[in-house]
Amino acid sequence: MARTNRDGGANRLNITVEEKGPVTIVHLAGDVDLNVSPALRKRLKELTGGKKPKIVVNLADVPYIDSSGVATLVECLQGVSRYGGKLHLAAMVQQTRSVFEISRLDTVFSIYTSLQEALEA
Repeated sequence: MARTNRDGGANRLNITVEEKGPVTIVHLAGDVDLNVSPALRKRLKELTGGKKPKIVVNLADVPYIDSSGVATLVECLQGVSRYGGKLHLAAMVQQTRSVFEISRLDTVFSIYTSLQEALEA
């Protein structure tokens, strides 16, 4: 079952959560910035609190992410690591991926070129 939340003011981020067997897919659409990161952080904390074994964040529709968005994903990674879960990031556009490459976080996160690849990993 998929649930969608619309958060943020002028900058909207659509968050859709889909359960696919043991995998929880978080589809994001919109910019992930200081205005919407608190809502995303809250939703991801709910998922890590439920100790989901594998969370895949689909970033295909995220044209921009700032440091607060990256920090939110780092917190999620720390959360799943505490209980032995996995966090995979999928389908980043080049501008978003470059943020992870510049900060060298591409060596910390499991990043996949497609959603399907992340699901199979």
